[in-house]
Amino acid sequence: MSSSEDHWYRLLTDYANGFMVSQVLFAACELGVFDLLAEAPGPLTVAALAAALGASCHAMERLLDACVSLKLLKVEMRGGRAFYGNTEMSRVYLSRVSPTSQCSMLLYMARTTYHCWGRLAQAVREGRNQYLHTFGVPAEELFTAIYRSEGERVQFMQALREVWSVSGRSVLTAFDLSLFPLVCDLGGGACRQSRHHQQQTWQKDPVSQVAFFTSPWWMEGERRLVGSPLRVTHLVHFAAGGAGALAEQCLSLYPGCHITVFDLPEVVRVAKEHFSLPGDEQIRFQEGDFFKDRLPEADLYILARILHDWADGKCSQLLERVYQSCKPGGGILVIESLLDEDRRGPLLTQLYSLNMLVQTEGQERTSSHYHALLSSAGFRDFQFKKTGVIYDAILARK
Repeated sequence: MSSSEDHWYRLLTDYANGFMVSQVLFAACELGVFDLLAEAPGPLTVAALAAALGASCHAMERLLDACVSLKLLKVEMRGGRAFYGNTEMSRVYLSRVSPTSQCSMLLYMARTTYHCWGRLAQAVREGRNQYLHTFGVPAEELFTAIYRSEGERVQFMQALREVWSVSGRSVLTAFDLSLFPLVCDLGGGACRQSRHHQQQTWQKDPVSQVAFFTSPWWMEGERRLVGSPLRVTHLVHFAAGGAGALAEQCLSLYPGCHITVFDLPEVVRVAKEHFSLPGDEQIRFQEGDFFKDRLPEADLYILARILHDWADGKCSQLLERVYQSCKPGGGILVIESLLDEDRRGPLLTQLYSLNMLVQTEGQERTSSHYHALLSSAGFRDFQFKKTGVIYDAILARK
């Protein structure tokens, strides 16, 4: 085999095995590996991690070593024993105690998105999403599959909060939004979750002299053994008070604005029951369906990750409704991942567009495609900015 053939074969192998990399990441998140290491007083052995997480010791070692090769974990040797700890990436993005954690989004991808992608070839044949075959949900009921249980709904809302914890600032500062004092975030009901979060309380059994910790919030009611005595930490309350995550960031950047978060009644209900809503009078929730109900009056309407869910006809219907509700001189801010004009990239956006195929009725679009949709609804003064991160921003005026 020539060097060029060897290169292509290695690349092919990387592509073919990519799903295994995803599953290593998903499994480590689901098991709580990164959370445990974030709250432990120092690096832990395989035995300690396996015992604490209720896993097989030899299987856990394989998972941890794969995580090390993927730079999700680091390892150091002490007296012939391996001790594992989080890397900077896992500390920032994979531990639930981090304000920029992406754990809920990754678990949503593992439990919903991943299964739909298993039917990509069939989606290409049919040109439609695969919810019926994957979850037994009619293809037109997009969010029934995502919201197929109360737990799944909460997790998805938390996942969207996580997205905006990383990407929110870049899209909200792409244009000067201080000109718009009254803002409506359509479909922005993903909130910061309020929970009593118990860090592992490390104790030592007086009889066995084996250290254990009382369970954190994701292992409620369990007692896990750990192989060495460790110090006691304390109870921490995480009440990350906030309304829709994007609305909260908007208010922090533009403190003079007032924001209405407009979302479906069941989303607002879940937000009130499971999340800490703001006490600030500048952010309020309003129930409604933006395809059917009267929209709140506003100077600026924000549609973040909304239009990519729908075919052009539905997008036009929604944009026309927004235009009719918008104040003269007001605007619309569309936040989406934009394809290049030749549709040849970016690769991530191309993959997102395939994801829209297997999960929704929509697609990712170019800026000129959005320009046409917005212009047909009556909007003018179209501007767009590539932010350099995943999501880009489009501003148009009435």
